[in-house]
Amino acid sequence: MIAARGALFGLLLAASHGAAGAFAVSEAPKAPVAKVSVPQASLDEAVADEPARSEAATRVAGWIAASQDNNALPYVIIDKNAARLFLFDADGTALGDAAVLIGLAVGDDATPGVGSKNLAEIGPAEKTTPAGRFVAKYGWAAGRQRVLWVDYHTSVALHPVPKGTRKERRRERLLSPTPDDNRITFGCINVPLKFYTTQVRPAFAKKGGVVYILPDTKALEDVFPRLHVYPPVDRAAS
Repeated sequence: MIAARGALFGLLLAASHGAAGAFAVSEAPKAPVAKVSVPQASLDEAVADEPARSEAATRVAGWIAASQDNNALPYVIIDKNAARLFLFDADGTALGDAAVLIGLAVGDDATPGVGSKNLAEIGPAEKTTPAGRFVAKYGWAAGRQRVLWVDYHTSVALHPVPKGTRKERRRERLLSPTPDDNRITFGCINVPLKFYTTQVRPAFAKKGGVVYILPDTKALEDVFPRLHVYPPVDRAAS
């Protein structure tokens, strides 16, 4: 999360409204993290390790393609339970995927008013990545930096893994074999730098795009009501 609707990512990212704070720095996580040395070249491997899409991600991707819900814009599907992002162009062609880091807390709703809080005021249970459909665009944040805003009002953005957070071992989390330790941020979505600069930014830079964030616990239809007309495939009958 970018506190108070904006932050400068780098060694230290300042929250707006006059309060300074590190960008998406949270308390020590409970999930274990493998203690391995991770050079930048290895971090890029988080993009290459492609798993099969979950049933939920496959269903949402099919619905978007069939209904053209993306309105001729590029889009991403973020599967929180799998800690994976899938990128598509405006025509629905898959462009790539990558591991992601998401909000520390399990939950599909943002706490009211969380976007105007300073980082130090945000409790652990408030550090969620909200589920839903968002029209994402690049815009200005504190420090005159351009960020990809997913939900401006709750200060959620999609951006590369920030520097200066070695104690959180974010890079190691991206490379771990399971999604169990990928919850660490204040709510923002972190992706590998190379994937962001070579895939996400070129796709979204001109007109923005649509971000679909799958739920942790809610039913898909509750988050994306239009899925009611695209029921899941009965694999047993096929």
